[in-house]
Amino acid sequence: MIIVTGATGKLGRRTVERLVERVSADRVGASVRDPRKAKDLADRGVRVRKGSFDDPASLAHSFEGAEQLLLVSLDRTGEECVSGHRAAIDAAVQAGVGRILYTSQMGAAHDSRFPACRDHAATEDLLSASGLPWTALRNGFYASSALLFLQSARHTGDIALPADGPVAWTGHDDLAEATAVILAEEGRFEGPTPPLTGPAALDFDTVAEIASQATGRPFTRTVVPDDAFREQVLKHGAPTPVADLMLSIFAAARNGEFAAVDSTLAELIGREPATFRTQLERAWAA
Repeated sequence: MIIVTGATGKLGRRTVERLVERVSADRVGASVRDPRKAKDLADRGVRVRKGSFDDPASLAHSFEGAEQLLLVSLDRTGEECVSGHRAAIDAAVQAGVGRILYTSQMGAAHDSRFPACRDHAATEDLLSASGLPWTALRNGFYASSALLFLQSARHTGDIALPADGPVAWTGHDDLAEATAVILAEEGRFEGPTPPLTGPAALDFDTVAEIASQATGRPFTRTVVPDDAFREQVLKHGAPTPVADLMLSIFAAARNGEFAAVDSTLAELIGREPATFRTQLERAWAA
């Protein structure tokens, strides 16, 4: 039995869909906050149980019988994030899970300029201390984040963002497929994996060139001072912690934390991962 948390989210759902192409559906379980949202998975034979990170007893029940557990990282930050992961790891120990695979991130480190990477590092420490076999999937930075940053530029033609550095933007689809491959083969990695990245690390100067080539329209790149960017985000209604988190991505990129490019993802999925241009074209066509 392979259990996937967050199985109705972007990465979790895609992983379950790829997984049932490799193993029988009755070997796959979905641990979800709202089972109604996973009805389509249940209809395909996937075991669906309610599992809330705020209710440890429900997690232990949803993890029951798991040889492997895919712990999809929470969309939270700081102690709220790490405590949720701690609850899941404790529940996995209680349920007798054989191995935990955790969706970490390239650049995970206690001294990262990006708070989420510090949370990933803290979670990896919890996994190491759990006594269970574990694998940390060091996923490349999600390309969907770059596409969000480009939303206004899509209309204005000007990519007005803080100074950045190269980032190995990586697609959810490729990462989900690789995760399914690892789960189906029952953990070919011990501890952190190499960075699971797209084929190139790009800064937003290069992204502007790609956008121009993909659309036939001119795109410019304007560097916005950090403080001015933060104020803009706040004026658009974002809470202060969200504005600070967004800004920290650029600080970490300038520090080279997301610049690594590695062949492991391509080797797992048996082909070159989708380029950023391909992902941009797909998103903007939709």
